[in-house]
Amino acid sequence: MKVVVLGAGVVGTASAWYLAKAGHEVSVIDRQPGAGLETSFANAGQVSPGYSAPWAGPGIPVKALHWLMMRYRPLVLWPLLDGKLYDFMLRMLMNCTTPAYRRNKGRMVPLAEYSRDVLKALRAETGIEYDQRTRGTLQLFRIQKQLDGIGLDTKILGELGVSYEVLDNAGCIGAEPALARVREKFVGGLRLPGDETGDAHVFTQRLAALAEGIGVRFLYGTRIDGIDVSGDRVQAVRTEREAIGADAVVVALGSYSRALLRPLGLRIPVYPVKGYSITAALKNEAGAPVSTVMDETFKIAITRLGDRIRVGGTAELAGFSLRLRDPRRATLLHSVTDLFPDGGDYANASFWTGLRPMTPDGTPVVGPTRYRNLFLNTGHGTLGWTMATGSGRVIADLVSGKKPEIDVADLAMARYG
Repeated sequence: MKVVVLGAGVVGTASAWYLAKAGHEVSVIDRQPGAGLETSFANAGQVSPGYSAPWAGPGIPVKALHWLMMRYRPLVLWPLLDGKLYDFMLRMLMNCTTPAYRRNKGRMVPLAEYSRDVLKALRAETGIEYDQRTRGTLQLFRIQKQLDGIGLDTKILGELGVSYEVLDNAGCIGAEPALARVREKFVGGLRLPGDETGDAHVFTQRLAALAEGIGVRFLYGTRIDGIDVSGDRVQAVRTEREAIGADAVVVALGSYSRALLRPLGLRIPVYPVKGYSITAALKNEAGAPVSTVMDETFKIAITRLGDRIRVGGTAELAGFSLRLRDPRRATLLHSVTDLFPDGGDYANASFWTGLRPMTPDGTPVVGPTRYRNLFLNTGHGTLGWTMATGSGRVIADLVSGKKPEIDVADLAMARYG
């Protein structure tokens, strides 16, 4: 079949790769001049199945109020005249219950675990390199209340068969030796030994090159104007240059998927949640993380990527604004300099922002629509890198009429009614 993938981020590129491997003629359309140049460009670098969880959960509304008042705040809300924002927030509040959290995490973790296994197989097949490490993730707790509150998470991880370790202060230092210098600043941690790290941008660009090598056509610098349908089928994708006919279309446009789908009568509650990162050259290896440390207090991920340190986090609800705001950089710098003060050249760090495509239940939208040949692969939020290869493989199976290797029934947009 002739399949058109919309979006050349990590999710779209992975979709194109697996579709081509399944024998399809694949074209990828993206407005950027290359692959992985938007949300996939400078994310936190985590491939974290064990840390896959919805933002909506028990106690989050109260915590959110606290976060909004912090000096180095992990959450920022701008008072916008945007009905979609308040609809998103209301839906998210409705998911802040224990049953909803269990249900949503139970949907997310299997896809994330599957994706990590698919990524391992891809490495073995292609030899792709992207500053990857397989040293796990350490969620670091600065106060005892945080450590005492992990019961629901560890219970769900246990039920899903995901390995984890609850560590005391010394155990955290054993996993991340540089933390010995600041041992008084934390009480313990939750380690996910099966998690990985890597540069999503490098991965996406190299996978795109591999995909081109097996026949995938990338149409960069091309604006997508719409999708033409007839009855219950897609006929073509309209671009600024031409209409491209397709036997099947996969929408992987992240936060921009919602607007493209609306004229077709398809409504998905995907909303952009702005994240920030800084990237610093490694200065002192002994003072740097060996993998990823999640600073639970500030919701900041500090990741070792080769000879660099990537610091990513914050959630800013500001619509589609890509303005770089200095207070967000201050939060990132505060976290990393507090835990790894001499690890990197922070004074000369680059500063970046991107739009995470979030859903109110945290679960991505992966699967079919009411149009028989239109499929969605979007809404992965902070977990696009974590879930990319698994989601791409699932989409390739669905487009090919094959049953995916994991249960994906609850990932499709049908769950929203």
